[in-house]
Parts: sequence; structure tokens; C-alpha cells
Amino acid sequence: MKVGLLDTLGARYGRYWAAFLKELGVEVAVPTLPAAGALALGRDSLPDEPVQVQLALGRVLELGRVDLVLLPQTPAVASDAWGEALTDLLPRRISGLPQLLALPDGGPEMVAAATELGQRLTRNPGRVRLALERVKPLAAEKRAEMPRLNMGSRVTVAVIGPRALLADPDLSGGLREALDALGLHGVYLPDLPAAQVAERGERLENAARAPAGEKELFGALKLLEGKSAVRGVLLASPARDGAHRAALNRLAAMTHKPALVIDVDAGQTEWPELAAFRDRVTLGAAARTAPDTADEAGEAS
Repeated sequence: MKVGLLDTLGARYGRYWAAFLKELGVEVAVPTLPAAGALALGRDSLPDEPVQVQLALGRVLELGRVDLVLLPQTPAVASDAWGEALTDLLPRRISGLPQLLALPDGGPEMVAAATELGQRLTRNPGRVRLALERVKPLAAEKRAEMPRLNMGSRVTVAVIGPRALLADPDLSGGLREALDALGLHGVYLPDLPAAQVAERGERLENAARAPAGEKELFGALKLLEGKSAVRGVLLASPARDGAHRAALNRLAAMTHKPALVIDVDAGQTEWPELAAFRDRVTLGAAARTAPDTADEAGEAS
């Protein structure tokens, strides 16, 4: 059996799954096309769908003849059909795709999913147990610290959006360069400690019934907006993704700091509205020479 393994959609544990498949002796195919080529394939088939879906589809198409394609599960927001059921929707929209399987991207359920996958691929419980033991260190939750909140004379802004967008340099690279050019220091959701984001996400109203993606976005906002170094909040939505745009609009209404919601497309390098946002968040920042001791202690917590 030949299995495709995608590294799109903000995957964090690609090394774990690649190592696990290798230990099982499974033939693995990985995408090799430049991102622009994969996006072109996806856009040709689904021109009106969210950019992260287009990229994932392009990566599947470029793999050609494989028996199964593995991709990371993504936390959905409200009314997010693609986030909730991408592996079901893609084959309905595009005929001839191989079977797709979404796998947990971290968390305690990842090992259980690996066990089930290994049994499916090998029918050999002993080999599966040995493979799981050998790759166990790669399943450990990565210990993360808060990223730097101060960067020289730059003004700091929180950049919040789905991991599928912000953790993928092929999709978010243009935004990062644009912020740098404007003299802004962005602190991005994927760089935040996942445990701290999750803890604050549980404070969302009706958290028990809220979609996982909504809680992650809210948790990132609450983790960052209380930091004195963070002067504003930039909320980045994947282009053509109405569900995430609506979720981020709701989030913008929850913060007391200057906020801006933008759409981000692959290859995009300019957002005219960013200059005005920069001016808003830098207003009064020049008079702020350095955080006091209390602020520094708070930002380190």
C-alpha cells in the first residue's frame, strides 16, 4: 500500500506520522511541487473555495496514484463545513480522489489514532506496538514558551487566525513581510504555547458547546490582549473563507484594543488598510519608553 502524507493545514506532528509509517514499512509519498504549482491545481478545480482547501486539494492531486492520503485534522469554527468534514467533502466535489483520512495533530487521541491506522495498514499488532514505542518521543507535546513581545523599536501586534493559514509560510509569508515593512512586530497564534491558549479558550462563553476552532482563536486573543506590549490585534482570515471571517469579526468585537480583520490569499503582498491600522496602534507608542517592572512580570507569565 502506498500512503500519501500531507504537511499542509498547519500540521505540527508531521515528523511523528512520517516516522510511524516508516517503522510500519509502508511506502510513503510526500508532495514535492512548489506551493504555487499545488495551488494552481487546487484553484483550477475549486476556484471559489478557501485558500487552505485549494492548497490541500492541490497537494492531494499532485500525489497521483496512492491508496490513502493522510492529512491533519483542523479545528473548525461555527458553520465551517470544510473544517468539520474536509475529507468527506473533497471526494464529493472532485471525482477520482484517493481515500482521505484526517488524523489528530497532537493530543492524547493521536496515539489511539495511530494504533488504529497501523492495524489497518499492516494487520500486524506486534509490529504496530513496536512502531508506536519507537516513535513515542515524537508524540510528546512540544514545550513552548511565550514568544518575544518586544522587538527593538517595533510596535507589537497580535496576529490571530487559523493555524492552517498562519502556520503555513506559503500562505502567510506575504503578510509577515508586509508587517515587517510597516515596522510592526507580529506575535502569531501558532507560536503561542498551546496549553496556555487552550486554558484561556475554556473561558469562552458556552465553551463546552463551542467549536474547537472558536476556542483556540478566543484563547489566543485572551492570552495576548492583556499584555501591555501588544498594541493592537490583527485578525487574519483565509481568503474566501466565510466561516472564519465571521468568527474573526465576532472576536474583533470582544477586544478593547485596536483591531482589524483582513483576508489573506496565497501570494498576496499588499493590504492597503494595514497602513491605517499601523497608524492607530502606533499612536502614543513613541511616548512609551519601556514597560515597567509590573508589565514585564505580567508579560512573562
